[in-house]
Amino acid sequence: MQKQSRYSNSQLHGLLLLMMSCYYNIVPLLGAQNDTSTGIIEVDIGLILDLDDILGKMSHTCTSMALEDFYASNQTRTTKIVLHPRDSKNDVVEAASAAIDLMRNVQVQAILGLQTCTQADFVIDIGHKTQVPIVSSVTSPSLSPKDNPYFIRGAHNGSSQVQSLAAIVKAFSWREVVLIYEDTDYGRGIGPYLADSLLEVGSQVRYRSIMSLSATDDHILKELYNLKTRQTRVFVVHMLPSLASRLFLKAQEAGMMNKGYAWIITDGLTSRLDSVDPKIIGLMQGVIGVKPYVPNSSELQNFTERWRKRFRQENPNIDRFELNMLGLWAYDSAMMLAMAVDSSGISRSKFKKPVTTSTLADLAAIGSSEMGPRLLQSIKNTRFQGLSGEFNLVDGQLQPSAFQIVNVIGKGEREIGFWTRESGISKKLILAKNGNYTTNKEDLGVIWPGESNLVPKGWEIPTDEYKLRVGVPANSGFPKLVKVETDSETNVVDATGFCIDVFKEVIHSLPYAVPYDFVSFKSDRAGSYDDLVHQIFLGNYDAVVGDVTILANRARFADFTLPFMESSVAMVVRMEDDERKNAWIFMKPLKLDLWLTTGAFFIFTGFVVWVLEHRVNKEFRGPCHKQVGMIFWFSFSTLVFAHKEKVVSNLSRFVVIVWVFVVLVLTSSYTASLTSILTVQKLQPSVTNIMDLKKNKEYVGSQTGTFVNGLLKREGFDPSKLRNYSTFEEYDEALSTRSVAAIIDEVPYIRLFLANPLYCSKYTMVGPIFKTVGFGFAFPKGSPLVPDVSRAILNVTDGDKFTQIQRQLFPKEVECAEQDGAKVTSGSLNVESFKGLFLVAATSSSFALILFLSIFLYDNRVILASNNSSLWQKLIAMTKNFDKEKENTYDASKKTNLANEGMAVASDCPESPSRLAEWIFIPDEGFATTETNTPIHETIEIVETSEER
Repeated sequence: MQKQSRYSNSQLHGLLLLMMSCYYNIVPLLGAQNDTSTGIIEVDIGLILDLDDILGKMSHTCTSMALEDFYASNQTRTTKIVLHPRDSKNDVVEAASAAIDLMRNVQVQAILGLQTCTQADFVIDIGHKTQVPIVSSVTSPSLSPKDNPYFIRGAHNGSSQVQSLAAIVKAFSWREVVLIYEDTDYGRGIGPYLADSLLEVGSQVRYRSIMSLSATDDHILKELYNLKTRQTRVFVVHMLPSLASRLFLKAQEAGMMNKGYAWIITDGLTSRLDSVDPKIIGLMQGVIGVKPYVPNSSELQNFTERWRKRFRQENPNIDRFELNMLGLWAYDSAMMLAMAVDSSGISRSKFKKPVTTSTLADLAAIGSSEMGPRLLQSIKNTRFQGLSGEFNLVDGQLQPSAFQIVNVIGKGEREIGFWTRESGISKKLILAKNGNYTTNKEDLGVIWPGESNLVPKGWEIPTDEYKLRVGVPANSGFPKLVKVETDSETNVVDATGFCIDVFKEVIHSLPYAVPYDFVSFKSDRAGSYDDLVHQIFLGNYDAVVGDVTILANRARFADFTLPFMESSVAMVVRMEDDERKNAWIFMKPLKLDLWLTTGAFFIFTGFVVWVLEHRVNKEFRGPCHKQVGMIFWFSFSTLVFAHKEKVVSNLSRFVVIVWVFVVLVLTSSYTASLTSILTVQKLQPSVTNIMDLKKNKEYVGSQTGTFVNGLLKREGFDPSKLRNYSTFEEYDEALSTRSVAAIIDEVPYIRLFLANPLYCSKYTMVGPIFKTVGFGFAFPKGSPLVPDVSRAILNVTDGDKFTQIQRQLFPKEVECAEQDGAKVTSGSLNVESFKGLFLVAATSSSFALILFLSIFLYDNRVILASNNSSLWQKLIAMTKNFDKEKENTYDASKKTNLANEGMAVASDCPESPSRLAEWIFIPDEGFATTETNTPIHETIEIVETSEER
C-alpha cells in the first residue's frame, strides 16, 4: 500500500549516507556459496516488504510458494535462490537501510518486493549504482524502467489503464469528469495521462481534487460538499483502499452515492476490493471499476486453494482476505527471477570493489555486482505463461492484454464487460486484432448508485435555488428577433422575440429541468455582441441567447450549439428603372465571355471549312483577300442562314451541320433573353456586385454592434465610407436618401426588413455575398449543456412548433415574394450555360480538320520522305500542293451540264443511236469526239489536262 513518507528527500539522503558510513566497517562481505554435497550454486536474493501489512504478508507467502513450486518441478537445476526477507516497516529509510544491508553484507544479486513508490524510488537508485536488478510491482508512472535500467516492473504501468477509463466515459457520453486522487507519488502519477486520454475522446478533467493521507474526516467532507456544488457528477477515484474507504464513507454522508451520480475507481482500488471493509463495500453500490484481466486456469484455481490454506495457517489472526492481483504479480516475479538465475549461468556472486574510495559514506564503497548485467539481460529475455497471464517484459515492464470492467453490487463486485485496445468495450472478451475500435455500452447492465438503471447524464444544476444566468442583448434594434424589457420595480428582465421563443422551446424539450433567469446586457460600442459572448468567458453569464452569429473569434471564448437558424451576409439595394432605352441594351442578353467565345468559334469554324474546301471548291479559291473574306463571311452568314456557297467535301458538310445547330441554339437563347429584358423586366437593382461598391468607393451601411462592420474592413472597404444603423427605419431613410449605396447585413434581418410591404417594393436583396454558420446559443467552454441543447435544437427545428414560430416572424413573406416577382431581373447568359454545346462544336471541327490533315500528309508522303530537300523546302512544296486545285476533280455544276449536252448529241446521231460520243479535251486544240463502243448509259469522261478551257 502507498504510504506517505515522514521525511523529506534531503533528510532521506542524509540518513542513507549515515547508514552507509556505519555499515562500511561491519561484517566482511559474504558471497553465494556452493552446496558441495549437491553441486548446486546458491544465489542470494533479497526480499523487502512491509511484513506488518496484510498485502506484504500476502506477497511474502506468494514469493515463497513460487520458489518452492519452481524447484519442486525442476529437480535438475544447477542453481538455487536463497531468499533473504527484510521488513521495511512501512518506512522509506528502513527500506533503503535493508537494501544496503542486503547488498553489503549478503551480496544479493537481485531484490524483490518494495510495495510503495517512495521506497522503490530510493532502492532503484542504489540498485543502479551497484548493478543489482530491482524487481517491484509498483505501478506508478513516475517510475520508469526506461530511465532506470536496473528497475524491472513486474506489473503493468498505471498509465496503461487510462484508455479503458476514457472508453467508459465516452461510452456513456460524459463530457467532463472530476479526478479525485491521493497526494502521493502513486496518486499524482496518473493525472496527466488520464487528461490526455479524455481529450482524445472529446471529454476533459473539469476539476481535480487532491486529498492528503493525513486529511481529517471533516476535511474530506468539506471537499465533497465543494464538489457537490459543481455541475459535474462523474468522479474518477485514484486511491488505495485506506483513504478510499474514508472517502466513500463521507460521500454517503454527503448524499453523493444517490441517483444521478457516477463513480469510477482505478485498478489500485478495484484489485484490492477484497481487503476493503464489507461495510464500506455496502456504501459503494453502483461504483464502476477497472482492473487487469486475469485468465482463468486450472493452475490458478489450484494455487488459490493452496495459498488460501497456507496464508490462514501463517496468519491465523486475519479473518477475511483473498488473493488479489498483487499476489499473482509477486508469484510470477519470483518465478521469473528463478528462471532468469538458472538461465544466466551464474557461477559466482561476489561484488567487485573499487580500487579506492573517497569517503566512507561513498555509495561506491559497496562495489558493484559482477553478475548483475548478465542477470539483468536474462530477466528481460524471460517469457512464460504465469498465473496473471502472459509474463512478457517490454521495455522492462509487463504489457496488459485486457482490462476487466466490474460493477460493485451486493457484497462484492460483478463482472459486466471487458476493454481491449483493439476492440474497445464489449460484453464478452474479444482479443481479435482487427483494429476496429468500439465503445459499446449496450447490454453491460450497469446498476448505478441509488440502484438506478438509468445512465447518469453526468451533470446537473447543483442546487434547486441556482438558475442559469442567461445574457440577452438589450440594444437589439429588431424586436421581432430579440426584445428585452426590465421591470422598473422588480428589475425582472422579460425577453421576447423569435430567438427567445426558440430558446424556450429548446429548453422545454430537454429531458430534465433547467431553470434560468434572463440578464440584460447593453453596450453602445461597436462589436457589442462580441462583448456579450466574452461575458461567458469572464464568468458573468452561464449562457448567451439572442441573434448571436456563430463566429470563429467568438468560439475562442465560448462553445456554441448547432445553429437554430441558417444565415449569410447579403446586400439590400434600391430598385431602379431598367435600361430598355439604352442604345446598347441588345448586348445585355449575353455576357462578355459568351460574346467573345461565340465570335472565336465563328472564326474557327469558318477557317476549318475553308481548309476543307480550298482544294476542291472553286468558291473557296482566288486572291488572298477573297479567301480571308470567305472565312468570315461563310461562318457569320450561318447566323441568319444566308450562306449561298455550296460545300463539296463531306467533312465540310459534317462541320457545317453541327455548327448550324449551335447557331440555332444560340440565336434562340439570345432572342428569348432579349425578349425577357424588353418585356418582363420593370425594375433592377442599383448594385449587383459588392466589388463595384468597393471600386467606386460608395458609402455602405451595416447594423450597429454586429460583426459585419469588421468584415467589411477586412474586405478592404474604406472605414470612412462605412455607416452604422440600428433600426429598419434608419435603413429605409439611408437608402431612400441615397446616403448609402447599399446596406450589408445578415439574411434573417434582410428578410425581416423586406417582409414589410413598405419596403419590399422599393428594395431588394442581392447575394448572399458571404457565408456564415448562423445563429446559435453560447455556453461556457466544455459545458455539458451544449450537446444536449444541440440535440434539442435538431428536434425543435424539425417539428411543427418551429414552423409556427417562423410564421410569426415572417407573416407577410409570401405576399412580398409575389411583389418581388415583378421586379426579378433576367440575368445575362454566360459561357457556362453553353459549355457542352461549344465542346461538341470544337470536337467535331477539330476531328474533321485532323482527318483532312492526315489524308493530305499521306498524299504528300513522297515529299516528306525526300532526303534531298530541307525542312523549309518541304514546307514550301506542301504549301504549293495545298494551294493547287486538286487534279481529276469534278466541278459539280459544269459536270452536270456537259453530261446533259453529251447525251443530246448522241441522240441526234443517226449512224449510231446506241453509241455515245466520247468528248476529250486536247491541249491547244479544244474538245474532240471519237466514236467508241461505250454504251450510252456509261459516264462521259471529261479530262482536264490544263487550267485553260
